[in-house]
Amino acid sequence: MSYAGKNLRYLRKLRGWTQEEFANKLKIKRSLVGAYEEERAEPRLDVLENICSIFKLSLDDLLLKDVTAQKSGGSYLDKRRQLKMSSDSQVIHFVPVKAAAGYLAGYADPEFVDELNTFTLPMLAPGHYRAFEIVGDSMLPTPSGSVIVGEKVEDVEDLKTNNTYIVISKNEGIVYKRVVRNNKVKTRVTLVSDNPQFEPYQVSVEDILEVWKAQMVITKANTVQRWDVNHLASLVTDLQDQVSSLKKKMN
Repeated sequence: MSYAGKNLRYLRKLRGWTQEEFANKLKIKRSLVGAYEEERAEPRLDVLENICSIFKLSLDDLLLKDVTAQKSGGSYLDKRRQLKMSSDSQVIHFVPVKAAAGYLAGYADPEFVDELNTFTLPMLAPGHYRAFEIVGDSMLPTPSGSVIVGEKVEDVEDLKTNNTYIVISKNEGIVYKRVVRNNKVKTRVTLVSDNPQFEPYQVSVEDILEVWKAQMVITKANTVQRWDVNHLASLVTDLQDQVSSLKKKMN
C-alpha cells in the first residue's frame, strides 16, 4: 500500500500551500497535484524526488509510511522537532520575507513554526531566539535584506527606550524599529526608524503580537552602505532631535 497521496496532502497543508502553489514548486500542473492527493494517479519518480527534497524525507518514508501517524518514534513533525532539539547549539527559526504573511497567522502554531528553516549561532547565550529578514531603507545603515536575530521579550513592559526590536503587530506586520516608551502612556509605544527620512509612528500595545529584542544583525558582504562622516553626523543629530521631540511631547 502506498501512502503517497495521503502524505502529499498532509505535507502540502502543513506548509499552508494551495494545490496551485505546490504545483508551481513542483513544476507540474495543478490538476496533477489533485490527482496525486486523491490517488487517481501515481507521481512520477522525478516528482517524488522533488517532494522528498522539499520535505527532507526518503522515498521509503514518503511511499511506505504514514507520516501523520503518532507511532514508532512519532510523526514527521515529531522527528523534525527531535532532530532540531538534539543540537547542542542554539536553534533559531528563520522567518524570510516570503513567509511574513503566514507568520502573522501561524506565529503561535507549533506546527507552522517547526516547518520554518533553522540555523544555529553557537555564540548566543541560552534563550529563545528567532530570525527575521527585513526589507526597505528605514533602518539604514542596516541594509535591506539583512537578517535580524532577536531574543523573545515576554512582556511589553520589558521594552527599553532606544533599543532595537522586531515588533510583530496586527496592523503593521513585522517591522524592525527602535522603540521609545512613555511611562505615562502605557497603552502605546512609539516606533522610530534609524533613517530620519521616515517619520516615527505609534502602535497600540493591544495590537502587538510578539516582540523580539535585536541581538545580532546578519548582512551579506559588501552590502552595508558607506556613509560620509559629515552626513552620518547629520543623521545622528536628526535622530537625536526626533527622540528629544518625542520625549517632550510625551511628557
